[in-house]
This record gives sequence, C-alpha cells and structure tokens, in this order.
Amino acid sequence: MPPSALLDRIVSALFGRAAAQTGDAEERKLVVDMTELVVETVDSRIRLQTRYADKLEGGVKKTIAHLRAMGRQPLDPLLLARASWSSDARLNAFFAAADDIPAFLGRSKELREFFRLPSNRDAGEAFALLAMKCEERTVIGVRQHGDQVQHDVPQATVSFSGHRLFAPSATVEATRLEVGRRIIWRLAQVALKRIVDLDMKATELGERKAWLGARLRLVKLAVDGAAGLLEDTAETWSQIATLERELKETVHDYIETKAGIATLDAYIKHIDAVFSHPEQHVSLRQKPLRLSRMGVRVDADHAGPVNEFVMTELAIGEGVSVVVAIVRCPLSELPPEEDLLSNAERYI
Repeated sequence: MPPSALLDRIVSALFGRAAAQTGDAEERKLVVDMTELVVETVDSRIRLQTRYADKLEGGVKKTIAHLRAMGRQPLDPLLLARASWSSDARLNAFFAAADDIPAFLGRSKELREFFRLPSNRDAGEAFALLAMKCEERTVIGVRQHGDQVQHDVPQATVSFSGHRLFAPSATVEATRLEVGRRIIWRLAQVALKRIVDLDMKATELGERKAWLGARLRLVKLAVDGAAGLLEDTAETWSQIATLERELKETVHDYIETKAGIATLDAYIKHIDAVFSHPEQHVSLRQKPLRLSRMGVRVDADHAGPVNEFVMTELAIGEGVSVVVAIVRCPLSELPPEEDLLSNAERYI
C-alpha cells in the first residue's frame, strides 16, 4: 500500500469522526500500518532487519494511544467574521481589530484557490487550520484596584502574531484529519532527524580526525627537519602531546558515533526511542486564559471587559509550541482581489 494510503487509514482511525478504541484485529492492523508507514518514511532498508516490526511494536502502540487521546480533544470551530470580533473572546484576543480578519483571509492564496475550484463553486464557507505564535511578556502599567489607580504595576501581556491558514477544506472533519497528518509527520521527522544528525556528527568527526592527523604529521616533520634546529623543542613536543590527545579523543568519539548509526538495528533503536515517548515530541494542551481587551492577564477581580477562553497549544518539542484553532472562513468575508491590490498600492 502506498504511504499516502497508509497515512489516510491511520489518520482516519485516530483523528476521524468515528475514532474510538477498535477491536483486537483492527488494533493489530493499525499497529502494522503505523509501523510500515514509519519505516517507509524514515528508511525502508529497515525491513531487511529481522523482527523489525516486533522491535518497534511497543513504541508504536504507545504512540497510537497518545495520538488517539489527542484526536479526542475538542477543537470547536471558530467563525472568522468581522461582525463577531466584538462578541467572541477568542476572535477579539487573536486579532487586534475587526478589519484585520478579512484582511488576513484575503492574504491566503490557499483559501482563494479553494473557492476557485469547480467542486467548491457553491461552497459558502471553508474550514481550515489557523496557527499563530503566542508571546507573553512583562510590562509596567497602570491598574485600577477598587477606587484607586495603581501605577508602575508589573503586568503580563499576551499577544498573538504570525497568523497562518492551512489546508482549507469543505468540512471540519477534513481539517481535523489534516491536523492528524501533520502530527504524525512530526514524529517521523524527529526520528529521521536523530539519524541524520548522528550521520552529520560522524562526518564532522571524520573530517576533524583527518585534520588532526595531518596537523600532527606536520608538526612531527618540523621537529625532525631543519626547522627543528631553530624552534623551541620543549614547546613543540608539548604541542605534539596536545594534538595526540585531541586525536585520540576524536577517534574514540568517531568510532562510538559510527557504531550508533552503522547498523539497521541502531536505526530501529532511534525510532523506538521517539515513538516510545511521543508526548515529548508532540502534544495538544488546553490552557485557560483570562485577558483584558488590551491583552493583559487579569484575575477574577478585574472590573472591565474580559476575554476568557481556552487556548489550544500544539507543542512540538524543544520548548516550541504554536496556538492552533479550527476556523470557519465565510466566502462573504473574503475581500475582492482588487481591494487587496488597491490597499497595497497605498504603501508603495
């Protein structure tokens, strides 16, 4: 089965509308499909290793359980409409002004292409995945506390930027499946990157080993040649000792690194290390937020208007995360392309 077909089957089982705990036979089939997809994506030569599927089974099962739990998390669609900016807490927090919403939609080439397709000619809206960066920083500001105004108060502000729209689809189901595809590819990417990084490290160590060897020969030739009559012998031999020590350490690291990537069994161990701990590399987190209309974190005593909502973060390891939301994009909110051109001309 082609990798694309395998991926579709897996994503439907874990992130689709009917995603649920399957029967024993279906679950075994899902484990087999996931294993074959990972092997094909990372390095198909792994199939030459005996019992590769057995060695990956434990990690693959943990990943399936983790992804299934992620697939069950609610992602209620957010309507991207200018008229909803004042009343919708998420919309008000994500966009600085109501007019920013149609302007953002108008910049999406993928969204325009979606509505141009003959199959979507009668579609009044599209679903898509919205991704943004969330930045929190501390500033000094003013706070109203009862009848008193407090100055020079440290405040935490939350802002959203870098808005991007992905994979416009006709249904919310299709968009959820796209989220699942990107999550699975992320895990495969992490596994492959570990192998590639080790290979690059081995290459760098090999080059350094060659350079140190050449440098050591050069210094020894200087001692034994005519230049040795002029140079400080003690200093030169100290330099030789340093080079020999560095060369020995480099050779040791080179051998150890090559041993870690030289066998297919080593590849399997790196893949299993990733898929046995999927939560370290990708996860969905629900974070409650309570913000003023100026984007300042506030508590329950805040007297003014408040945006209170639950934010969804997609964490992709190494402290990197992005805020995501499934959104509804009405065709009526999409500005004509000539409007975009005239707006651009104002800044030329």
